[in-house]
Amino acid sequence: MDFVKMQGLGNDFVVVTGPVELDTHTIVRWCDRRLGIGADGVLEVTPLGRDRIRMRYWNADGGEAEMCGNGLRCLAALAVGRGWVDERLLVVETAVGDLPAEVLDDGLVRALVGEVGVAGVPEEIAGRTIHPISVGNPHAVLFVDDPNQEPVETLGPRIEHDDRFPHRANVEFVTPIGPDRIRMRIWERGVGETMASGTGATSAAFASVHYRGVEAPVTVELPGGELLVDFEGDQAWMTGPGVVVYEGTVD
Repeated sequence: MDFVKMQGLGNDFVVVTGPVELDTHTIVRWCDRRLGIGADGVLEVTPLGRDRIRMRYWNADGGEAEMCGNGLRCLAALAVGRGWVDERLLVVETAVGDLPAEVLDDGLVRALVGEVGVAGVPEEIAGRTIHPISVGNPHAVLFVDDPNQEPVETLGPRIEHDDRFPHRANVEFVTPIGPDRIRMRIWERGVGETMASGTGATSAAFASVHYRGVEAPVTVELPGGELLVDFEGDQAWMTGPGVVVYEGTVD
């Protein structure tokens, strides 16, 4: 099967053209960084017409996720680059709805992430105050003094699997560092710590605006680079890269 390896701010994916049937074993094997291709997840893209594509996404553990912001941008860039769509503006069908995306002149992709909002009152988990946020998938935002000093690899999975998140949670460790800028690390459910997350950055930006008075649009500093997040009412938009790394064939 032919595949394309893509990345958005270091959040990397194995991309296959659908429709295809993928089982958990195959996804886990492909994502293994020693025995497979190596990736944070697998994206399936299905061209649907001259102005739209369909996206499905599985995390590295084989679990299907509702949404992937970096993956959304990658597939939009791929669709334009491959000529599957007529214009740079297209619609990406996802499990959380139809999301418009546009490939800009500088190669960055601006895309609608979807509706974002508070998903519950702040609660204490593992001695930390977490802020539940939803962007179609579940997030837990923690405000910390310095994300680089946080025990992400131990605290992240503990919060991810807490009973208050029946579908598990993505966990963001966030520090506002300016009037319109934040820094963060993320523990992604089913994957572990990743270099970036589109929906994670959106959740962190929203929580920073809502709880800490940060001004939008928000520049989000991630280990893999910067992402710009803006809001129109309860709708969130992000702007960032989607890059082809290489192409190959896998059994």
